[in-house]
Amino acid sequence: MDTIQSARSMHQRDLTCQTLGIHLDDLGPGRARMRMRVAATMTNGHGTVHGGYLFLLADAAFAYACNSHGPAAVAQGAQVTFLRPAAVDDELVAEAVERARAGRTGVYDVTVRRAAGEVVAEFRGQSMMLSGRPAVAPGH
Repeated sequence: MDTIQSARSMHQRDLTCQTLGIHLDDLGPGRARMRMRVAATMTNGHGTVHGGYLFLLADAAFAYACNSHGPAAVAQGAQVTFLRPAAVDDELVAEAVERARAGRTGVYDVTVRRAAGEVVAEFRGQSMMLSGRPAVAPGH
């Protein structure tokens, strides 16, 4: 199984993404694009999307981008800046792009947009590759 197929296989077993309807639309070396339609159950007391769901979507795109190289990678840190609210029925798209890799550490930027293109959030994640462990264990 090549590294991209391995990351796609990881998505098929990702119960969080499957439960929330987060789709993996595109995947390549160091990049990923995912989308999610906002459900009413994702809103906060202001009637807008809870920031945790925006972070989760960005974090998922980050996860697949940093696991697209083969060795298993995990987050060692992340930050998010919320720029605009999102609402019920918005389709959100998160695009993750690798900015740098040095040794076992990677830096990835993720932009979350509404389908129409307005930027909702910016996320930066730092990954750490786990030595000797593939993104997907053989036989899974």
